[in-house]
Amino acid sequence: MILAALILLGCWVYCVIAIVAAVGHLRNRPVQPTASSAPVSILKPLSGLDDGLHENLRGFFVQEYAKFEILLAVRHNWDPAVAVVRELMAEFPGVDAKLIVTGEAPYANAKVFSLKCMLDEAKYPLVAMSDSDIRVGPDFCHKIAAEFEDTRLDLVTCPYRAIAGSSFWSRLEALGMNTDFHAGVFTAVLLEGAKFAVGPTIVARRRVLDALGGIEQVKDYLAEDFMLGKIAAERGFGVHLSSYVIEHRIGSEPMRKNFAHRLRWARSTRRSRPAGYVGEFFTHPLPIAVLICLWIPQAWPLLAVTAVLRAALAWLVSERVLGAKVPWLLLPLQDVLGLLFWFAGFFGNSIHWRGRRYTLNRDGTVESNAS
Repeated sequence: MILAALILLGCWVYCVIAIVAAVGHLRNRPVQPTASSAPVSILKPLSGLDDGLHENLRGFFVQEYAKFEILLAVRHNWDPAVAVVRELMAEFPGVDAKLIVTGEAPYANAKVFSLKCMLDEAKYPLVAMSDSDIRVGPDFCHKIAAEFEDTRLDLVTCPYRAIAGSSFWSRLEALGMNTDFHAGVFTAVLLEGAKFAVGPTIVARRRVLDALGGIEQVKDYLAEDFMLGKIAAERGFGVHLSSYVIEHRIGSEPMRKNFAHRLRWARSTRRSRPAGYVGEFFTHPLPIAVLICLWIPQAWPLLAVTAVLRAALAWLVSERVLGAKVPWLLLPLQDVLGLLFWFAGFFGNSIHWRGRRYTLNRDGTVESNAS
């Protein structure tokens, strides 16, 4: 009985802290971004045709900003993304854009090799590294560059609003990203400061990347985004969570691929920050409360308190901070799946990523296995 009460109390405490953290993030947003004219290099690593790739990339071509360039990288010139890039370059001949064919990556993390090849040709001191499934508004460069008018900032990571594809499993995953994941991000920033980065879009000063020893420092990590922010923070650089919310278009994978993707994410998180991963147990209040009530029937009244806290947190993070509506009927199912994936993440060290099999080491690095 006492153990159950402590567990449930831990869940409540987490919910309250996460709510405070989300409110704090809202209050820290600038009312009017400072004007900036710092030129920006936008780096886009590509591999295959993501859902909506044309529109995703087009948003970067239509930036309302004085000076920027777009560098796009593929491994081979027969990659289907090449045709999309060529079409956009023809549509916007006035945009400084370049397509780079990198060849096969010598690194375990092929994305990092693509970033290195683009960084070698980037011209500007402010670098935005953005995944192919990201969509932004025409004000992206303006608002991001304005944040860097603060000389204390060296690396900024953007929170994202997950946009589901047409599949049911995609909707559940997006719901988890918009509620659970970002609640954890805001909480970590409140308690420890921004000592990490999240991957879809990271913006950094070029001199900072050089000071870290280049992007190659994270070439062997699966969670290269997390490690890049972690290393920068450890070396005394100013890491910050941006006020600019991007869109993460997560596609429409069927159940099997979606589950494999989510399991890979769980295993990667466990290796990147093992202590924090154990603590994520308390970030699943609703299914934990149900289990406790099944174990101790007289505890059912406490489920109402848990449900209210969970709903308040989901609404605040998803709708108020990220601007994504909560599909309330799906929330209990996603919460159960979230707890199951968290538990499954403790087992196994083999992952599939971009058509290849990898072994995930204890330190978060990966090794490529023969197909």
